[in-house]
Amino acid sequence: MSHAFTQWGLNAPIFQAPMAGAQNHRLALAVCQAGGLGALPAAMLSPDALQAELQALTVATRAPYNVNFFCHSPPAPSLEAQARWQQTLAPYYREFGLDPSDMPGGPGRVPFGHDSADVLEAFRPAVVSFHFGLPAPDLLARVKSWGSLVLSSATTVAEAQWLQAHGADAIIAQGLEAGGHRGMFLTEDLSTQIGTFALLPQIVRAVQLPVIAAGGIATVQGVAAAKALGASAVQMGTAYLCSHEATTSALHRAALQSPAAQHTALTNVFSGRPARGIVNRLMRELGSLCAQAPAFPMATAGIAPLRSAAEAQGSSDFTPLWSGQNASVCRTAAAADITRDFLRAWHAA
Repeated sequence: MSHAFTQWGLNAPIFQAPMAGAQNHRLALAVCQAGGLGALPAAMLSPDALQAELQALTVATRAPYNVNFFCHSPPAPSLEAQARWQQTLAPYYREFGLDPSDMPGGPGRVPFGHDSADVLEAFRPAVVSFHFGLPAPDLLARVKSWGSLVLSSATTVAEAQWLQAHGADAIIAQGLEAGGHRGMFLTEDLSTQIGTFALLPQIVRAVQLPVIAAGGIATVQGVAAAKALGASAVQMGTAYLCSHEATTSALHRAALQSPAAQHTALTNVFSGRPARGIVNRLMRELGSLCAQAPAFPMATAGIAPLRSAAEAQGSSDFTPLWSGQNASVCRTAAAADITRDFLRAWHAA
């Protein structure tokens, strides 16, 4: 591995992707203890929950870790958009004996702000990463004042160059294969999104910062290929979704290890923003990209009662089954073993 990150006390070339809803500090800890960079997703954590997770992580390890936040701009509340979404979901509510007029609202996810920074400052993590760009300059300056390495996702060369110009220390090149939410922030045009092994070398050439490859990398061969194309590290998420330490539900695990995982798509029906998941009933019937879905993250609340009702019947028809395009190699194994296999592949490449 290059020594791009050593000034932050970071020598791990294997980064675990932060996966909100599918993990807590236990997965991050297992990866850290095996020599990788574990990550804690904080986009859905209250300040109190963030405090508890960070406390549990730091009590158990002195190894560097990554704390990840969203930094989107919340949309203005729209009664019209909420009404459209209620009308769209009404037939499903009635199917489960639910009253569409009781459909909840609210964001479900909040961007990084001073409340989270107040908690984070006491821990001063080695790495703080962001999705959807970077936070406001005062917040970014506050994070960097702790000595934390700042990462953010780029899905295009233009986004990578923007991140370099606005204070990122390293860039995650997120290819189209990646599971979960696209990190795109300069455009909403999905035609700009390209695969990891096309995107990675373009970003490496275009910036002077270390680049971490992400998206569809789930095998030792993929790790070696990313290194050959100039990556300073690789970030993997789907590869850990079936690990012992992940909190991935039984329904989600079953989907990941079934033929259904061969068919993923970008969808906005679960959150209002394109994210890659295994195609299920809701995506098929509303269309993967649904014009009626309210802006991110306002779509989430309306889906929640449907998800709960369906899951109680053993169905994942209304569950966001986040997955990259290479789920066929998901292993039911300890996260430490998965990490060590990838570390060996990196050092052998």
